[in-house]
Amino acid sequence: MTDEHGDREDPLAWARDHMPIHESLAEQYGESEPFDGYTVAVASHLETNTGVLIETLSRAGAEVLFTPSEPQSTHGDVVAFLDSYEGITAYAEEGMSDEEFAEAHHTLLEEEPDLILDDGSELIAKVHESHPGVAEGVIGGAEQTTAGITRLEAMDDEGVLEFPVYGVNDTPMKHCFDNVHGTGESSLTNVAITTNAILSGKTVVVAGYGYCGRGIARKARGLGAQTVVTEVDPRKALEAHMDGHRVTNMAEAAEIGELFITTTGTADVIRGEHFEAMPDGATLCNAGHFDVEIDQPELAEMAETVTHPKEGVTRYTMPDGRDVNLLSDGRLVNLTGPYSQGHPAEVMDTTFAMMFEAGRDIRETDLEPGLYAVPDRLDRGVAERKLETLDATIDEPTDSQREYDSDWRETDSGF
Repeated sequence: MTDEHGDREDPLAWARDHMPIHESLAEQYGESEPFDGYTVAVASHLETNTGVLIETLSRAGAEVLFTPSEPQSTHGDVVAFLDSYEGITAYAEEGMSDEEFAEAHHTLLEEEPDLILDDGSELIAKVHESHPGVAEGVIGGAEQTTAGITRLEAMDDEGVLEFPVYGVNDTPMKHCFDNVHGTGESSLTNVAITTNAILSGKTVVVAGYGYCGRGIARKARGLGAQTVVTEVDPRKALEAHMDGHRVTNMAEAAEIGELFITTTGTADVIRGEHFEAMPDGATLCNAGHFDVEIDQPELAEMAETVTHPKEGVTRYTMPDGRDVNLLSDGRLVNLTGPYSQGHPAEVMDTTFAMMFEAGRDIRETDLEPGLYAVPDRLDRGVAERKLETLDATIDEPTDSQREYDSDWRETDSGF
């Protein structure tokens, strides 16, 4: 984008340097402007990486309305910087209350966006529940989180979706990189920074072994932790076992864990019975979208005193003298802690590129309302762009290989 700020500090500069796919998209679509004439609503964590996505959409011709997907992860300098551009409007403030957060969403939706690029299905759920007339005019949407996909699946099963939505979270260029490496590294980094405690030698309990959970568990073990995984799905539990983690239920894990990280997408994963069993000094945090995985209200009710020994840490002292420490009030530890910056820019480059491409494609594709997998051609295209930015090359299949792969008969092809 052209510099309209003179000597003003640019909070997106570092993220741009590490998001080359977005520069590639901006260069390709900056002239053709596929979003020209369309209003795109973006709900996401308002940090620098999201800022680059919003810029790229604007350079591709979109009128962009943006709002947070979590009230405590907003960076005020990013909001102010973006909001000062013509064609980009903020519905956000740093430090919003839950009530102000919800009101901002409703105010944005009253502007009747054409496309919704969502996180946690915050806007998509609200537009259907509270603004049905607006929902009827939405062309399509895209969702980037596991929690959001769960909500969309429920809506799709009920047959209430008014427009098509691409499930970006489930496409390889998102879940194999953002979920595994982004969530894994950023969660553990922010735990370490907030607590200034060593992970090596600690017993780390990871609740949930989806892509995010496996990333956290894998990287925690790489740092020298003793890793324990809890699950409700027997197949994921077996996968964790085969990956070398101890697998047990939360009741048993609660007795031995020193650091607990939830990443399940559901509620009350760690609750009263578990708090009662935890050793003195246990530390809890959440890496799932919503702040419901750790039952913080029950923890507060059980505690005799509540103190704040360190910024970002709430200590609940039980009647028997044990301390249970909760990070970031049970909200996303990698995004809402006192030093949190979210996922590394390099990995969000691929995720937000998928959101951009999903929005561009769904605008051009005639689909019935419902939840759809992202077309393979879009996922492959973003992977190719990423390899180009890394100056990496891959092989092309030969004609004989293509012939071999397409021939299923018992002939001289070798079967």
